[in-house]
Amino acid sequence: SSSVMNISEHLSCPLGFGHYNAVDICILETVVIVLLTFLIIAGNLTVIFVFHCAPLLHHYTTSYFIQTMAYADLFVGVSCLVPTLSLLHYSTGVHESFTCQVFGYIISVLKSVSMACLACISVDRYLAITKPLSYNQLVTPCRLRICISLIWIYSCLIFLPSFFGWGKPGYHGDIFEWCATSWLTNAYFTGFIVCLLYAPAAFVICFTYFHIFKICRQHTKEISDRRARFPNHEGDAAGEAGHSPDRRYATVLFRITSIFYVLWLPYIIYFLLESSRVLENPTLSFLTTWLAISNSFCNCVIYSLSNSVFRLGLRRLSETMCSSCMCSKDRDVRDPKPRKRANSCSI
Repeated sequence: SSSVMNISEHLSCPLGFGHYNAVDICILETVVIVLLTFLIIAGNLTVIFVFHCAPLLHHYTTSYFIQTMAYADLFVGVSCLVPTLSLLHYSTGVHESFTCQVFGYIISVLKSVSMACLACISVDRYLAITKPLSYNQLVTPCRLRICISLIWIYSCLIFLPSFFGWGKPGYHGDIFEWCATSWLTNAYFTGFIVCLLYAPAAFVICFTYFHIFKICRQHTKEISDRRARFPNHEGDAAGEAGHSPDRRYATVLFRITSIFYVLWLPYIIYFLLESSRVLENPTLSFLTTWLAISNSFCNCVIYSLSNSVFRLGLRRLSETMCSSCMCSKDRDVRDPKPRKRANSCSI
């Protein structure tokens, strides 16, 4: 009975699906978290490898931020192994309250990095379209690295007060019993996070993309008017060809940003309601939290479906891996002598 008591103290099933046929695990919760963990890790590893092996993707400076988001989302997937092992009753040997605090802090920091990167991407595209002549002088690789470093530092600092008893940083998928019963949200800390992270990022993204698409619409209208007046004017066609890739790429990034906020909006609303003690529901807590975490997998899906260069890099990477496997098999079977190795990333 003591073992059952210990398990019940450390395990909570927010959706209520558990304890079937003497199997004391949260069945539905385990399936959701294990599946998301696998998809997030596999998807973001694919994005990282494609970016590493496809030089064409480095044409845009936003690739720095896309890769940073991919690494942050990969770490989210790795961090999700903690609740997975907890659901499977694998003892980590660490006190539950400490495990819960560290896990909540890490998840919050990583998602803050993704949110800040999306805001920086929107600013980068805004500068690329509004200041095309001075863009290369304004946005340099050195400044991009400094910006990414500042994003990580800021994200780590903003959630530190949670370790000193000032509220819950943001993880609400309360698999750990201690998270649900002893670690409560605080309205002041929630307001602090909203004012210094959620609201500024949302405002910057809305402002920049509104002006980006407004400028693109104006350019398209001007080009259409000029082509109607001068059908054989080659300069307008060249201007349209040069402007179209920027507009398409901005559209891809806008889709990523939109899906991010669509998946995170229920979580943010529940976060605010729970902090103000208006609503406390374990099922909504679990669903909104893991819906937001699922965005770590959605980014790579959207990018692969929307960006033709990424799809080309993914196809060539898979072809290179298949050909290298075939070459290694042929070498083992027919030729014991070592052959000259091909460059695996020459795509």
